[in-house]
Amino acid sequence: MKFLNGLLPSHDLTYSDVFMVPSRSSVTSRLDVDLTTPDGVGTTLPLVVANMTAISGRRMAETVARRGGIAVLPQDIPVPALIDTIAAVKGGHTVFETPITIAPNAPVAELLAVLGKRVHRTAVVLDGQAPVGIVTEEDCAAVDRFAQVKDVMRDIGVTVSPDADVRDAFDLLDQQRVGFAPVIADGQLHGLVTRTGLLRSALYAPGVDAQGRLIIGAAVGINGDVAGRAKSLLQAGVDVLVVDTAHGHQDKMIEALQTIVPLRDKHEQTSGVRVPLVAGNVVSAGGTQDLIAAGADIAKVGVGPGAMCTTRMMTGVGRPQFSAVLECADAARQAGGHVWADGGVKYPRDVALALSAGAGSVMVGSWFAGTHESPGDLMRAPDGRLYKESFGMASARAVKNRTRDRSAFDRARLAMFEEGISSSKMYLDPARPGVEDLIDHITAGVRSAFTYAGAKSIDEFCERSVVGIQGASGYDEGRPRHSSWS
Repeated sequence: MKFLNGLLPSHDLTYSDVFMVPSRSSVTSRLDVDLTTPDGVGTTLPLVVANMTAISGRRMAETVARRGGIAVLPQDIPVPALIDTIAAVKGGHTVFETPITIAPNAPVAELLAVLGKRVHRTAVVLDGQAPVGIVTEEDCAAVDRFAQVKDVMRDIGVTVSPDADVRDAFDLLDQQRVGFAPVIADGQLHGLVTRTGLLRSALYAPGVDAQGRLIIGAAVGINGDVAGRAKSLLQAGVDVLVVDTAHGHQDKMIEALQTIVPLRDKHEQTSGVRVPLVAGNVVSAGGTQDLIAAGADIAKVGVGPGAMCTTRMMTGVGRPQFSAVLECADAARQAGGHVWADGGVKYPRDVALALSAGAGSVMVGSWFAGTHESPGDLMRAPDGRLYKESFGMASARAVKNRTRDRSAFDRARLAMFEEGISSSKMYLDPARPGVEDLIDHITAGVRSAFTYAGAKSIDEFCERSVVGIQGASGYDEGRPRHSSWS
């Protein structure tokens, strides 16, 4: 990356402080851009779902991996639940969606409690293992909540074969004027397809492991049974291990890496699979170099830019994210590693700018919280808008979850030191209520930025990007107006 006219900044910069200048380009189409990440993780899209309890779970991980990204499961989830989640994601189909299923005699209230977990708001009714009908949210309107699903379900109608070509399946749904169809063969349910999902399958390449299964990451803290947790996750087949703490440049982080690296290397020797190690968070060249020297393949960059984080206001500690990524990426490159940009992303432009600064991937948190796929329950505000609750991982709420095994006194004492927001409403965007809608939105902007830079890959984009510095009025000038001036 180069600064416009060679003018180096005199102060640190956020994403809002910079803009990208177009360069001469021979890239004529967004579809000519390859967004495969250079960090060795195996993702075909440079997006990582942050390891936050309110954001990253099974549904999120499966959906994002199907489009080429990866989700990192939080460190405060019990190991048995993590193992089950990893297995479920690994068992997911790379094209078909995992449908919501319900028994015929289940009450409508039970169905409505889970329909909000999918954008298509549809469930397949299973009698034992046999699919016998489908039911949508619309079918449950004005129905007694104690009524049984079999009383409101409809016939299955159109079905798709598991070996159907993506184009043929889309044409079938288009001809029959339906938006979705179950995938059924020999009386067994294999998944669900939607028109939009089939289109996406032709545009995105899933993130898969060496066996062709969807990929997933998981986080480990630097306290407690670090070795035991890391070993269990490696044995469960996790694809990326993230050693995570708010202040990554500390002795306990180095000790944790020194504990995990031999376990990872032994796992590689026995399985033949190398699991990348990510560690953070840091915002300086020195911190990045120390983490990579201790065995991390990727340093996670960002202190304080997240929407749920109050660290900078509470402590004065942190750094504007664009400059942090730029410096850390350069240090990682010299040390033979990579960085992930973690936090501060609000628009597709921010993702593009993080990649121009040298990030291999960009971690997204709160932006993905207000989607159907995030783990929280879907709630409705008094004005009718749908939302989900989100909270920071240094908040009292998160600390309570993370320290559930400690004494009541210790939990109460730790909860007094809060550095994050414990409850925030993340409203679903009616135009983009699902995480895949946001991925489309982000990817369109990033691909377009690559064409402006004349780059077909992330490495080329970082090399060719020309970035200038702007004031607040320059940033405001680039914002669209959603209403007239009168």
